[in-house]
Amino acid sequence: MQDQNLLTYIEDLLKNVPTDWLRLTTHRLDIYNESMAKTEFIDQLEDLYKNDKAHQSDLSQLPTAFDYIRLGHPLSSVLEWAIAHMHDLKPEQVISFSSQTMPVLAVLRKNLFAHKNTQILYSGEQPKHFDFDALKRVYGYNFEVRQIESSNQIPDFDGSTVFISQEDQLGQAELSPAIDFFVSLHPGLGSIILVDTEDNAGYISEIQHVRRRESIAMTPADSFSALQRLISVTPSVHVKKDAVKNKASVVKSVQDITATQSDVLLGSCGLSVQYAIMMGLIDDAFQKHPGKKIKIIVPPNCYGGTNDQARRVVAAVDNVDILDLPVDRDNDMVQSTDQVLNQVAQQDAVPFIIAEIPTNPRVEVPDLEKLRDALSKTRKTPSGETAIDPVFILDQTFCPNVHFLSKHGIFSSIRTISYVSGSKFPSGGKCTAGYCVANENAEHLMPAIDKHFQLCDNEATELQVEILAEQLPSMNQRIADAYVNTREFVSFIQKELPEAKINFVPDEVVEQGFTPSVFSLDLPTKGNTDEEREAYKRALNQKLITMMITKIPNESKHCVSYGQLKGCYWTIPATSTQGTTKEEDKDYIARVSVSPDLDLERHKEVFSDFVKQI
Repeated sequence: MQDQNLLTYIEDLLKNVPTDWLRLTTHRLDIYNESMAKTEFIDQLEDLYKNDKAHQSDLSQLPTAFDYIRLGHPLSSVLEWAIAHMHDLKPEQVISFSSQTMPVLAVLRKNLFAHKNTQILYSGEQPKHFDFDALKRVYGYNFEVRQIESSNQIPDFDGSTVFISQEDQLGQAELSPAIDFFVSLHPGLGSIILVDTEDNAGYISEIQHVRRRESIAMTPADSFSALQRLISVTPSVHVKKDAVKNKASVVKSVQDITATQSDVLLGSCGLSVQYAIMMGLIDDAFQKHPGKKIKIIVPPNCYGGTNDQARRVVAAVDNVDILDLPVDRDNDMVQSTDQVLNQVAQQDAVPFIIAEIPTNPRVEVPDLEKLRDALSKTRKTPSGETAIDPVFILDQTFCPNVHFLSKHGIFSSIRTISYVSGSKFPSGGKCTAGYCVANENAEHLMPAIDKHFQLCDNEATELQVEILAEQLPSMNQRIADAYVNTREFVSFIQKELPEAKINFVPDEVVEQGFTPSVFSLDLPTKGNTDEEREAYKRALNQKLITMMITKIPNESKHCVSYGQLKGCYWTIPATSTQGTTKEEDKDYIARVSVSPDLDLERHKEVFSDFVKQI
């Protein structure tokens, strides 16, 4: 199992790790190939290993591995590849998590739909974070839990066997035919699950999808430390020891930015924050409104992670349904909200609304006073009783500086929880950690949400908190500077290509305080049929993005992100952020996000060249 050649190669690799592997949430976006995001990286890494090449110049040429750090990144992929080698497994059979509980929850989720029994085994004390009662009561998972002396004493079982190892020895796993899933817990780093693929190959993509939608992979810094421990080297990744001071700084910054005094909960990424919010609210509703249906109301074409996760929760939890909230194109968020809440009241159900303001990708802001009125309207159930008022879950990632939740804010009369993806403006792309806060009317819900942060072990790591402490104080200025660049770029495109449709905030919305630095571009098209016109437009979108990235490789990148410290990021929402959205709701337009620091004149030049080629 201990292959000395492998350990020597990892030692050389760690000495030569490209700096971007450690300091960014994404790597080599200029050569991003989404459909081959992990296999391509692993295949080329394997070639380097066979040829004993571990120079930084060789490693730097490896393509992007997965996306952000939710689904994986270079160092988590190297860690999984190395452990797979040690146990004669395929790399996809080894999956790392920043969370200690989520890999087990992933197996339970899969077995819920497969109507398959699960036994969870552990030796020693009950593993920390595992609230087995809540997993059954709130998440609806079915399983048995047993304490055993060792992994050599596995009882026979008709179903899946999950063995939780708490020995904290990196790469060590006592695999046996009786164990389907071996989960090793590593306090401070996360966990690693090894999948026995004899009968469980179908679980791999499901476990990876849980990591993508409800958690994250082991972070770059922690994966680096794990690899050092794997080769018996003392971990050297720098983390300031004053975690309490860093967290206090982040809490103060978030409260200042949002003009709130509520608890500030910090998650490993925006989607782990959203997951804790949803499961916490469901838990609270189960206790306060037993037997009543819960309705999660979500725009069908919003960011794919939000849409997909909401539908995944509904699919797994009894008594929870989903309702569409049309908000873009020819739909009005205010009218849609009023109609859907009337519908929920008629069913005497519990409404939770998830929405982005501005909307993504069309950057639209509804009439906020009318939206407030629609959300706060008193409604009656068929029996004449007052309907349960909604909880408004606001994804504020595009404009985290707007005071929606302040004491005198537009939604002060409505129970409102706001959350932000930290990979965007809060960290400038340096980490994924997100946060959520509540207004005064919703503060009572925060303990329930915090409970599910703990249960899922999806809190931000100490290094993530440190990065937020460094970046948050300058966030509002970066937002202002990026907006100036974006407005100038939009104005240039409007002048250069007036027939293009640009979705960006109008001046009257800017006067309300909305200064996003993202816009979407609907390029002009031609053709004799709708199909020809759509095909032409899609090809033109791709041509523009390819030109920008090819001509300005140091600044223009493939990316679904927003709020980076430097450069300009391009994507097609329909093939990236809306990957799991229904086809009829997808947007085949170009989405552009602009940073506070870029060579804007060069971007204008390339765009002018593009126009000349149309």
